[in-house]
Amino acid sequence: MIPTPVISAQHLDIGYRTGGEGVKCVHRNLDIALYAGELTCLLGANGAGKSTLLRTLSGSQPSLSGDVWVNGTLLKGMSRHNLSRTIGVVLTDKTAIGGLTVREVVALGRQPHTGFFGRLSAHDKVVVDQSLEACGIADKQLRYMASLSDGERQKVMIAKALAQECPIVLLDEPTAFLDIVSRIEVMSLLHRIAVEHQRAILLSTHDIEQALVLSDRLWLLSRENGLVTGVTEDLILSGGFNNLFPHTEIHFDPLHGSYYPTVQRRKTVVVECVDETLLHWTVNMLNRNGYGVSFDSETSAMPVLRVVNKQSLVWKDAGCEVALHSFDELSQFLRER
Repeated sequence: MIPTPVISAQHLDIGYRTGGEGVKCVHRNLDIALYAGELTCLLGANGAGKSTLLRTLSGSQPSLSGDVWVNGTLLKGMSRHNLSRTIGVVLTDKTAIGGLTVREVVALGRQPHTGFFGRLSAHDKVVVDQSLEACGIADKQLRYMASLSDGERQKVMIAKALAQECPIVLLDEPTAFLDIVSRIEVMSLLHRIAVEHQRAILLSTHDIEQALVLSDRLWLLSRENGLVTGVTEDLILSGGFNNLFPHTEIHFDPLHGSYYPTVQRRKTVVVECVDETLLHWTVNMLNRNGYGVSFDSETSAMPVLRVVNKQSLVWKDAGCEVALHSFDELSQFLRER
C-alpha cells in the first residue's frame, strides 16, 4: 500500500523577495512528498536552496508558485495557531535562553496547547516529562541552558519540538558545529523519534555519512538538477549522488558511502590483498600519493604491491623486490619514487 504524504507539493517554485518588486527564484517545478514514520535528510551544496525550501514548507515564507498541502490542508490557508500544532521547527541559530532551565525550555513547546496564560496542566507536565525522557536529558532538566554542551542544547531543542506534539518536525542543520559523538547521538535520536512516535522528520545536513546510515529517505537538492528524492539505497545504487556536487575534483564512492578527491594518477600499481580493511586503506594511501590501482595481476608491465598484513608489504617492480614493514615505510617509499 502506498502511504499518504503528510506534506506534498507539485510544480512548486521557491525563492524570496529581493526588495521592491524584485523576486529571486531559487528552484522551479519541485515535486515533494514527506511521510510519517520516516527520517528524511535534505542534502546539497551551500547555496543550493535547502534553507529556502525548509522555510517554504514550514510556512515562514510563501512559495513563488504552486501550493503546499499539509495533511490534506492548504498550507497558506492554515492559521498560525493550527500551524504551530502541526509543524515544529528547530533552527541552528543559538537563541538567548541561557538563563532558562532545560525543563523550562522544553515546557515552552506546550505553548500552542496551553492557552493565553500558558499554565501547564497535569497532562502538559506529563508530555514534558516524556519528551525529556525520550531525548535522554531528564537528568539535566534542572540545569541552566548556558551550562550545557552544544550537543546537549540541541537535544533540548528537539525535546521542545517533541513536547509540541507536532506530527511534522523540520530541522535546519541540527548537527552543525557538533562533534562526531554528538552528531551520531542526535541523528540516532531523530530516527528513533520518527519511527517510535510516527513523526515525519525532515532535516537539512552536510553530514552525508550519517545521513546515508540513518535516513529512510533522501532529498538531493542541486541548482543543476533540482530536487531528486527516493529511498536512500535506491539513490545510492542508481547513481543519484554522482550529480549532487557539480565538481570534477570529487567523486562519490558507493561502496563506502563517501565523497573522495578525484585521483590524479601518475602511475598505476596492481594490488594483491585479501583483507577488505587492509585493501581499503592501502588504496587510500596509494591514491593520496598519486597512484591508480588495478587488481589485474596479469598486467606484468605494472608494479605489484602484495599486502599480507599491516607489517608485511612487498613491492615488486622490474625485477626489484622491496620488503616493507609498516604503512609508514610504504608512505616513505612512495614519496621517494
